[in-house]
Amino acid sequence: MANFKIKLEILESRCRSGYCKKGDVFILENDICPPICAELWNCIYPYVFALQNGAVLDDGDAKSKSFTAKCPDEERVIIRGEVIEK
Repeated sequence: MANFKIKLEILESRCRSGYCKKGDVFILENDICPPICAELWNCIYPYVFALQNGAVLDDGDAKSKSFTAKCPDEERVIIRGEVIEK
């Protein structure tokens, strides 16, 4: 199993709950939820899991070891995840 580290960065935030602030960075070495809301985690977890296990994701017309996602609450938070190379 590859188990790559993933960097999550909050690019924009209008978070109602105050969990996410612009510029927050979380490094994931396993699939334990970082201190973000469950709704956002549920949206990004499939991407995180895939990247941790060596996947390359579609990124428009290209392929990438990263993703950008928006919060399901009116897109109030924009988060970017990317593999940190070993």
